[in-house]
Amino acid sequence: MAATVGRERMSSVDTAWLRMDRPSNLMMIVGIDVFERPVDTAALRAVIEERLLAFDRFRQRVEYDATGAAWWVDDDRFDLDAHLVPHRLDGEAGDVELQRFVAELAITPLDPERPLWQFHLVHGYKGTDALVARIHHCIADGIALVRVLLSLTDDAPPPSGTRRRARAAGPGGDEHGDAELTSNPWRPFLQPITAGAVKAIEATGSAIGATGSAVARSVRIAGDPEKLADVAQAAQRVIVDAARIALMTSDTQTCLKGVPGVAKGIAWNEPLPLDDVKLVCRALGASVNDVLMSCVAGALRTYLRGRGEDTTGCEIRAMVPVNLRRTDGPIRLGNAFGLVPLELPVGIANPIARLQEVRRRMDNLKGGYQAVLAYTLLEVVGRAPKLVQDPILHYVASKATAVMTNVPGPKEPLSLAGRRLSRMMFWVPQSGDIGFGVSILSYAGGVQFGVIADRKLCPEPQQLIDAFKPQFEALMLICAMLPPDMLGGVLDADGLEHALFGEPPKAVA
Repeated sequence: MAATVGRERMSSVDTAWLRMDRPSNLMMIVGIDVFERPVDTAALRAVIEERLLAFDRFRQRVEYDATGAAWWVDDDRFDLDAHLVPHRLDGEAGDVELQRFVAELAITPLDPERPLWQFHLVHGYKGTDALVARIHHCIADGIALVRVLLSLTDDAPPPSGTRRRARAAGPGGDEHGDAELTSNPWRPFLQPITAGAVKAIEATGSAIGATGSAVARSVRIAGDPEKLADVAQAAQRVIVDAARIALMTSDTQTCLKGVPGVAKGIAWNEPLPLDDVKLVCRALGASVNDVLMSCVAGALRTYLRGRGEDTTGCEIRAMVPVNLRRTDGPIRLGNAFGLVPLELPVGIANPIARLQEVRRRMDNLKGGYQAVLAYTLLEVVGRAPKLVQDPILHYVASKATAVMTNVPGPKEPLSLAGRRLSRMMFWVPQSGDIGFGVSILSYAGGVQFGVIADRKLCPEPQQLIDAFKPQFEALMLICAMLPPDMLGGVLDADGLEHALFGEPPKAVA
């Protein structure tokens, strides 16, 4: 065998994601681009060769050394034909046929002897083509991969500073994950932390275990402690957030929670108009995330009640990724995000009360350090043997029902290989025994919901996705009924009832 050109040790966080693979949940990010017209295969191949393969990771496979450490190694047998694979759907294929095909891909492992990605060019979907991407999470997180895939589009500039002949990127880091930490991507999240906070984290090391010293080290990497403020407040919040992770109880037991099988179901909806979503946000004094997450909670309520479950007091915990990297500058691969737990108030029937509670919980998460702590936990377990990693991650995953992510996409339609893309969708993997994932992506004026679910726990994911739109329409109806002078403020359930129905009638003695 010819000598390999490059060899680089995989970061500890990326190693943690690599080792999370299990038959019931493969750690692949799956995405779909739908073309308005059939695409020319040669043109698409040329774009992949020029732009995607400019990133080292897409030419590298994974090797393990005698200690079990993972390494990125240039694949001297790289063959693009093994990674760009054609497929034709039978007959007059529509959503059901494409969903079935994607669901099968979601449970099919990538070839471990090759770079851990594959594109499937699907012909015959509604008279056009679709490109299904499967990329292992150890290569990059969702934010980075969206930027990579956008770099393939016709209007994007060629990737810079990532070609194999320009591997070195100077003292500020390279295209990969860990080096980015030296350029301080966490500064916006860590402003309150000071030297005193770092000492407080170290002091709690005996209670938090290895995570305590690792957090302290990550804080020093991420920012300059001597220049930051609010020592006691930051230290207290870090300790509280660490305790919340360590002492997290399980969420409500529903039919969506259990030991998953292998078969998956894939579903998506027709996009909601982004302008309508923003209109509701302005009218009700909420953020886009608040509105969309409250719609997810309402859809879960509808689905569970349809399956005969009592949703009184129901709380479904979703692990929500929080980006810890800058999104400007060169594209950097690897994983730089933390997972924070968001309890969705599924038991609240009133849509405004539910939105209000989601907003309160989201605001509370924004003020904390759980994302950084979760990232550090992955760093710690990624350095530990797999026998140590598995029970730790299983413990965290057992406390949640779903993984849920919201990624802002391009505002204008894009073209790939000379063909405009009519739709973009993606699905996130679930770790441990989590069998349910929701992905939200905005593209070209629309908001796309996608669901991937274990067939054993959620046999009909399309029923769940179909419940999203009615939940949003309920909020739209409320906005239409409100008097103009009430629009634009933060509305609570009592204020809504008073605005719509006035003062309740007085009791007659």
